[in-house]
Amino acid sequence: MQYAWLIWSLLLIIIWLMVYFSLNGKYKKREMLIVSLWTSAIGLTEPLFVPEYWSPPSLFNLALRTGFDIESLIFSFGIGGIAVIIYELIFKTKHEKISSHERHSLHHRYHLVALLSAPIIFFLLLVITSINPIYIAIIAMTGGGLFPWYCRPDLKKKMITSAVIFLGIYFVYFLTLIAMYPGYVEKVWNLKVISGILILGVPFEELLFALSFGFIWSSVYEHLTWRKIKTV
Repeated sequence: MQYAWLIWSLLLIIIWLMVYFSLNGKYKKREMLIVSLWTSAIGLTEPLFVPEYWSPPSLFNLALRTGFDIESLIFSFGIGGIAVIIYELIFKTKHEKISSHERHSLHHRYHLVALLSAPIIFFLLLVITSINPIYIAIIAMTGGGLFPWYCRPDLKKKMITSAVIFLGIYFVYFLTLIAMYPGYVEKVWNLKVISGILILGVPFEELLFALSFGFIWSSVYEHLTWRKIKTV
């Protein structure tokens, strides 16, 4: 099981490549790639989750020795691109630039607050509470998604739909880990300090993570680049 985390992360990259080459148009591929590169940086937060949430054997045993690991960067790269683009893969969409006039509307006045809300919530809860980091991440992403929800109501449909679709994809993806390495979850996840609820072997917290991540991350590109999305 030493390389389970690495193999599982690389499997996600295969899924990423399948989605990437299924996209029509250079713009959507660019969006997916750029967001994936941004998201890979989230892998640097791994020391916050090891060993409080889980303790995965990793390449060169980095996770257990330092908290950091290469696999987290690969995993974060993969989920970021998939979450942001999956809606556009299924539905025919186009992007339009938000006019300077629209940017000065009441909702858009909170643009910067909406963008920074998730990391602010995360680090505040991390400092002032003793909640397990996985729950802090779920709360921060859910709360951080509700701010863009208010600031960018035009993205509501994409956010909700993407959250559900990404949850389904992630659930099936997680089942591959269980199939390849029976007993891995029980050995690696710190089930005693979380709910301990397993759904077909998948920790309940992982599903909450997927739902909240798909919810917030599906809107990040449009929000950052001042674009709106339309179904065509």
